[in-house]
Amino acid sequence: MEIPEIPNLIHYAIPFFFFTLIIEIIVDAREKNNSYETKDAITSITMGLGNVFLGLISKGLVFGAFILIYDNFRLFTIPFTWWAWVLILFVEDFTYYWFHRTSHESRFFWASHVVHHSSQHYNLSTALRQTWTGSFLSFVFWLWLPLLGFHPVMILAQMSISLLYQYWIHTELIKKMPTWFEAIFNTPSHHRVHHATNPQYLDRNHAGIFIIWDKLFGTFEPEVEKPIYGLTKNIGTFNPLYVAFHEWMAMFKDAFMSKTSLGKRLLYFIKPPGWRHDGTGILADDLRKEWEEHK
Repeated sequence: MEIPEIPNLIHYAIPFFFFTLIIEIIVDAREKNNSYETKDAITSITMGLGNVFLGLISKGLVFGAFILIYDNFRLFTIPFTWWAWVLILFVEDFTYYWFHRTSHESRFFWASHVVHHSSQHYNLSTALRQTWTGSFLSFVFWLWLPLLGFHPVMILAQMSISLLYQYWIHTELIKKMPTWFEAIFNTPSHHRVHHATNPQYLDRNHAGIFIIWDKLFGTFEPEVEKPIYGLTKNIGTFNPLYVAFHEWMAMFKDAFMSKTSLGKRLLYFIKPPGWRHDGTGILADDLRKEWEEHK
């Protein structure tokens, strides 16, 4: 099977990111939307550059793991044909949905993903605010794809396509797409919900490209009320190192300094963000239920 060379799409897209970022800043200033804060945007861009740099290391490790499984354990051999690209579009996006959902429901994965939600603004720079640790961990969700028979080059290419798609949905300038598009695809409206801290919006709309997964698995919420962005407890700093590692430090502190059994300490890595061994924690589900009772 001839394997085509596929360039690193993210690296080629960097000039496009900065060009569209400048355009959005200009439009935002002219319309006085106040979607940008200089320190916040600089932090987001710094996190993005760090993610790209660390990706040079992590992608080698990820590709190696994919190759190991593909060469030794694959169940089928899926060729580089048009139908295989269509198939992996849906299969990879299905995988992304469950990875993304787990990143909100398990504190271990949230410790990396929280970086992307730490801005209190929603704009194209927010899309660049990416984890420095997640790429070394999240690939485990995609290991079943080389096992199934997709070549690692195809998998990494589709993962990059998914990330590129998700860039444009981080904006408030686009209110709604056509109805048919909103019904099938992830859009700025759907993703604004995902980034919001309004109780009814918490842990909703985990889609990458297709919003259909949220509708199928009960995590869809339409945008009705104006979103309030950030975290339920904002970190209050623009320090990139703190943004990158604050939740890791908090998680390990809770796990190893809590006065409880070893079993309950380990649950700090598994349970959702906000969980506490003594029952005093507040979970996203608790906030949503409280909102439903009082609406």
